[in-house]
Amino acid sequence: MATNPTPRHDTVSPEQDESQPDQQGAVVWFTGLSGSGKSTIARAVEERLTAVGKACYVLDGDVVRAGLCADLDFSPDDRIENIRRVAHVAALMADAGLLALCAFISPYCAGRDAARALLSPRRFFEVLVNCPLAECESRDVKGLYRKARAGKIEAFTGIDAPYEPPLLAELILDTTTQSVAESAEAVMKMLRDADIISD
Repeated sequence: MATNPTPRHDTVSPEQDESQPDQQGAVVWFTGLSGSGKSTIARAVEERLTAVGKACYVLDGDVVRAGLCADLDFSPDDRIENIRRVAHVAALMADAGLLALCAFISPYCAGRDAARALLSPRRFFEVLVNCPLAECESRDVKGLYRKARAGKIEAFTGIDAPYEPPLLAELILDTTTQSVAESAEAVMKMLRDADIISD
């Protein structure tokens, strides 16, 4: 690990970065239990942003654990490191003017707060994808809850590891009552209201 990185000296200021027409960089951080709908909603938002000409990218567990975080497991320490890495990548994307859509369980408040601290105010949006454990288990898209209940996966969030919900999320989505389309439109409205997009 580098202990003496050279500080970056930008030749283009954040204000110049954000002066590009109709494009401000920001991070939308979807958090919630496995199976709550985070990645599905993030992909639906990606489709809508792309349709109105916004540059965006979805980061989720399947994406980062195939490369960036392939060396990490699901222990508490490695979960923390996974989110730390993702947060820094997302912040770099936002600095470059992209809309980074991050869909991670990210069970600890401290990790999400650290991600928020990397960006200036009003460029980080925490979205709680709220879905009861029982409903997430009934969906069990990847069969993970079944494996966790059988003891084949240890420290699984919601089963034998904690999930700390956000205290001050910018948006709360209830995926037991809201469709994917309704949830995605709520995220788009949040970004419009914050003047991140102006379609």
